[in-house]
Amino acid sequence: MNICVVGVGYVGLVTGACFSEFGLRVTCVDKDASKIAMLRQGQVPIYEPGLAELVGKNINEGRLSFTTDIKESVRNALVIFIAVGTPPDEEGGADLRYVEEVARSIGQTMNGYKVVVTKSTVPVGTGKMIEGVIKESQTKPCAFDVASNPEFLREGSAIEDFMRPNRIVIGAESDQAVAILEDLYNPLYLIETPFVITDRATAEMIKYASNAFLATKISFINEMANICEKVGADVHKVAARLPNTTDVNSRLSTQ
Repeated sequence: MNICVVGVGYVGLVTGACFSEFGLRVTCVDKDASKIAMLRQGQVPIYEPGLAELVGKNINEGRLSFTTDIKESVRNALVIFIAVGTPPDEEGGADLRYVEEVARSIGQTMNGYKVVVTKSTVPVGTGKMIEGVIKESQTKPCAFDVASNPEFLREGSAIEDFMRPNRIVIGAESDQAVAILEDLYNPLYLIETPFVITDRATAEMIKYASNAFLATKISFINEMANICEKVGADVHKVAARLPNTTDVNSRLSTQ
């Protein structure tokens, strides 16, 4: 199966390299010609343990390639991952101009059924927006699906997080799109990774909720550390006895 990853930043590059390690043929696309030239030589512009070796290996084995030509990449791919940046706009929200730009290019170029997947961190409703942009941009009607497949990668352990995640979240409105994405992640299914299959909006919300929950936990434990320091308590032992996510889920289910 051929896939295309648009954007070779942290998320896009890790995603492309890891999917190629699964045995898929992956083309990574970016407008930055100098960055693409570096990657073609196996030079990785970001530091992530093991990433340079993974990129070099899969380039040499013919499964991973890099280009600035989004049109050819879209035509040749069944699945297209959008992994471009969504920086804050002037009001503090997500600037989706790059996401819209990619969606427009996909609509103008697609030559058959495609699954378009958001990897970028995007607000709830972005999938619906992408769907509208693609439809408006098509030169001739083509069937397609838009799905959400959020990432949960940590800097410093991103490859391990991709290869052995604690869950895979797939949000889509059609069984066909779900089946195709499950097929992409088949190596993880074989090691019994939990799959969360839901609608698109819920998948988008899972990403934001996960980020917010992590930020809350970090802020909370920092405050606990300050208090422990003042009263002479061991913050590590306190943290080890705090309720985990499973406890939270069980409490929610009884409300």
